[in-house]
Amino acid sequence: MKRSPLAMVLLALLVETPMHPYRMQQVIKQRGQDQLVNVAQRNSVYQTLDRLVRDGLARAGGTSREAGRPERTVYEVTEEGAATLRRWLLEMLPEPAREFPEFPVALAFLPTLSPAETRELLQRRIEALSERAAAVDGQAPPGLPRLFLIEDEYRAAMLRAEIGWLRATVAELDDGSLTWDRAMIEETAARFAEF
Repeated sequence: MKRSPLAMVLLALLVETPMHPYRMQQVIKQRGQDQLVNVAQRNSVYQTLDRLVRDGLARAGGTSREAGRPERTVYEVTEEGAATLRRWLLEMLPEPAREFPEFPVALAFLPTLSPAETRELLQRRIEALSERAAAVDGQAPPGLPRLFLIEDEYRAAMLRAEIGWLRATVAELDDGSLTWDRAMIEETAARFAEF
C-alpha cells in the first residue's frame, strides 16, 4: 500500500485498540490530529480504511452497538499492518519527504502583485498563523507528557519560524529594501533569460 498520512494515523489508532471508523474520526479530532490529516469528510476515513483492509493491513474484528446508535463494524490492525506502520515510521523520520505546499508557489509569483499588496497579504498571514500557533499551544491538557505533544510542539515551532520569516520580510517591504516594479522585473527577465 502506498504510504499516506491518514493511513498511518488510522493504523496507529488500531494498534492502540480496535475501533469503528466514526470513533477513529472522533479520536483524531479530539487529539488535534485533524491538523495533521484531513478528516473533514468522514468518507476519507472510510476510503482509507477500505484500502487498509484490501491490502491486509487491517480487518473487521466484529461489531459494536452503542445505545441509540446503529451497529458499527469495529476494525483491528493485522500483524502486517503493525509491521507496515513501523516500516513507515523508520522511513519517514530520517528522510525529508518531497512535499509540495502552496505557499512557496505563491511566493514564486510575487512579481505579479505590487509590494503594497504583498505586504498586506503577508501581514494577514502573520495574523492567521499567530492564531494557529496560539491554538496549538492551548489545546494540550495539563500534565500530558511531552511524548504525546511532540507533533504539536513541532507544528508550533514551524509556525513560529514562518511567522519570524514573514515579519522580517514585511519589515523589508516597509523599509523598501525589498521592492519591485515593472521596469525591474523586465530588466531582470532580460538579464537572466538564459537561465
